[in-house]
Amino acid sequence: MIAFKTIRARAAKRKGGEAALASLLPQVPAHKGLARVRDDRVLAQMAQRIFSAGFVWSVIEKKWPGFEAAFLEFDAKQLTFQPDEFWEKLAGDQRIVRNPQKIKAVRDNAAFVLDIAKQHGSFGKFLAAWPADDQVGLLEVLAKRGARLGGMTGQYFLRFIGKDIYITSNDMISCLRDAGLDIAGATSKKDQRKIQDQLNAWAKETSLPYTHLSRICAMSIGENYDAETLRSRGGGED
Repeated sequence: MIAFKTIRARAAKRKGGEAALASLLPQVPAHKGLARVRDDRVLAQMAQRIFSAGFVWSVIEKKWPGFEAAFLEFDAKQLTFQPDEFWEKLAGDQRIVRNPQKIKAVRDNAAFVLDIAKQHGSFGKFLAAWPADDQVGLLEVLAKRGARLGGMTGQYFLRFIGKDIYITSNDMISCLRDAGLDIAGATSKKDQRKIQDQLNAWAKETSLPYTHLSRICAMSIGENYDAETLRSRGGGED
């Protein structure tokens, strides 16, 4: 495996220098802030990422006030007490994207959030306490206990809620392969563990957060988007 400083140097050259590269790196929220995130905001972010999957994100963002109203501001306790008729009506509610399977996922995830909160004090505290060097394990919990939170949806949920994580995008996988990691992708548990181990090694080597390692790696290879395009995507994509 090549040293991460080589990858960073390549990314900086592509983006116009170290200062330009640094300007494209997002601020990483503190663990204390994540621990204070309310459970309704956790459920809301789960729902937003689930409805955004396979859809144009900007459309979901534009309709989001309607989602908040339709889903009772994502109050998990209120939602779990709603009768079947409430959920059936949502399938015809024009304020939201009327996808019955994704609507059902909100119902299931309300129970998931409450269950975790009961065990750990809040879902945010659960996320904050989970070690950064075991992202694979955290994603496994989301996939097994949550609804429609597997794969990239789970990763984006964690990133948007404020957890320091890496994203296994196509560019990220290409970067890892180019650096010498023998992986086919990011779907098998074997490859997921290899990716985790390598990111852990780079974290020790550089003292950088996983969010920055991921972003720098992705920006070092593949399509070289300009700064304006990256910022229009919320500061860039991994």
